[in-house]
Amino acid sequence: QVQLVESGGGLVQAGGSLSLSCAASGSTSNINAMGWYRQAPGKQRDLVASITSGGTTNYADSVKGRFTISRDTSKNRMYLQMNNLKPEDTAVYYCKAWYWLNVSWGQGTQVTVSS
Repeated sequence: QVQLVESGGGLVQAGGSLSLSCAASGSTSNINAMGWYRQAPGKQRDLVASITSGGTTNYADSVKGRFTISRDTSKNRMYLQMNNLKPEDTAVYYCKAWYWLNVSWGQGTQVTVSS
């Protein structure tokens, strides 16, 4: 089992920056990839960015050039640096880990961008 805890959300003005962190615990050596998802009210949960154990990254088109995903395996942490935030980035952001044939989710952290 892998447990995930997100932190770093908050309220920011449009054009500002926030950094999210996801702390993993448990069977972290089995994690193949990790990612950030977000879910706005009334909408589905969508992938924001992902990173494999080899460091390959993938981004949603809407965040390319503004968000950067990274991972520190020595600290069992994953990060999402969000720059030039827009009101449409407002959502609950979730951390996800893929390990063996399982997945784990964090509890989510709220990001609110005011115009």
